[in-house]
Amino acid sequence: MSDLKFTVSGESTSATQFIGKARHFELIIDEPEALNGTDEDANPVEYILAGFAGCINVVGHLVAKELGFTINKLKIEVSGNINPERFLGASTKERAGFKSIQLSLIPDTDASIETLVEWLELVEERCPVKDNLTNQTPIKISVEKEFNLP
Repeated sequence: MSDLKFTVSGESTSATQFIGKARHFELIIDEPEALNGTDEDANPVEYILAGFAGCINVVGHLVAKELGFTINKLKIEVSGNINPERFLGASTKERAGFKSIQLSLIPDTDASIETLVEWLELVEERCPVKDNLTNQTPIKISVEKEFNLP
């Protein structure tokens, strides 16, 4: 199978808000009022956590099917700790990203604990978002200047 390409594009609507489009979906990214946002939607790091949970959900159900069991319901809780001093420009000592991320899965299933241990191992191994959070991914950031021609 060839590579799949996913794209989000959009525009800043304020210093704290970005409205993007992914396929035909609108994504509003905003900061809470405590960080000078309007709290209209989740912030960027909350979207990372939600993306991680969503990916674990998809891969979890896929792997369960492959292993021959059904997940009736899957509760997922994910959280992460960030020191805001780096991104606010107050310090260069801490990293800007998550110090750690914790994800907890509570499946409603008849699968044995041995099967769930195997399931979790495969889910962790195959989740693309976990892979991106765990491993360094080459990123190229560029800037272009828009000129207003007369």
